[in-house]
Amino acid sequence: MVNLFKIAQPAIFQMDPERAHDLTIKALKMGQPFLHRPPQDPRLMQNLWGLNIQNPLGMAAGFDKNAQVTNELFNLGFGFVEVGTLTPKPQQGNPKPRLFRLPKDQAVINRMGFNNEGHQAALLRLQARTMNGVIGVNIGANKDSQDRIHDYLEGFKTFQGVADYFTINISSPNTPGLRDLQSPDALDQLLKTIMQTRTQIVDHGGKQRPVFVKIAPDIPDHDLEPVLYKLLDHKVDAVIISNTTLSRQGLKDQRKAAQAGGLSGRPLFARSTRMLARAHIIPEGALPIIGVGGIESAQTAWMKLEAGANLLQLYSCLIYQGPSLIKKILKGLSAKLDQEHLHSLASIRGRTSEKWANLKL
Repeated sequence: MVNLFKIAQPAIFQMDPERAHDLTIKALKMGQPFLHRPPQDPRLMQNLWGLNIQNPLGMAAGFDKNAQVTNELFNLGFGFVEVGTLTPKPQQGNPKPRLFRLPKDQAVINRMGFNNEGHQAALLRLQARTMNGVIGVNIGANKDSQDRIHDYLEGFKTFQGVADYFTINISSPNTPGLRDLQSPDALDQLLKTIMQTRTQIVDHGGKQRPVFVKIAPDIPDHDLEPVLYKLLDHKVDAVIISNTTLSRQGLKDQRKAAQAGGLSGRPLFARSTRMLARAHIIPEGALPIIGVGGIESAQTAWMKLEAGANLLQLYSCLIYQGPSLIKKILKGLSAKLDQEHLHSLASIRGRTSEKWANLKL
């Protein structure tokens, strides 16, 4: 089969990265009639938090910020889709240019700054979506907010009827002061307020929505344990590891490495996987983990699962490999289950976590 992405990639890479992203969203909308969800391997399905997730591969937040192409993303093969980050009021984000490709490193640097159309625009789209599938809503605070906790609560209240889970984004490096919410005391206050609110807001069946917290890969080792125990104390349902990194260690493109912002893609893999493994070991597997960062093949997806992940998300590597990567990873995971004569992914979770946790960066 002709790989149209590979044919178009040179022209795409001549464009400004943000314009290319906008055109990708438009192309997905136009191509909807031609997108057909691939067959699902039942061995890849999991039931977590009462949600039937068709496969472990999710679309990470940041791609479909405004919930414009959720149906299309499910048809590409994703098992779940996370939209956002969404803030109560629309905001422009940081000045352009703010998105940079690093092809030599298979990486991306962004300092987008939570650019989005706000809660109400995304809510209308999610209410109108036609395809079943697990939807997460990633919520954040406006840059000029005087009360960031209030902004998170507004997101929780607004999307209660359309979200299958919520992600609390406290780890973007591109909103000044946001990562301060990861300190144990600030995190304690934030989670106390959010989880109290959750108990008061349920759907018609009396069900509360799962709450995930997305953390940075740059949290020092000695701070990770108290952060994880705060999540457990407040009965957070999962942790997403990880957001982008401020590290520029080992980059080949030193010119673009000087750009401010968060780094994602291949160079994030080891750093995020090491933290993931430690987050599996410290609470003895009690906290479900969504692994993100540098997944570019079935092998790297398998390695995240072995390190301790329950589910996976990707985004940056799609920029370099295109949408066919989704099916390649899913077919590869099925092949690995065949090779090891396994009936599910649960049996591999955490079996290499000790090795990864001891990795020297």
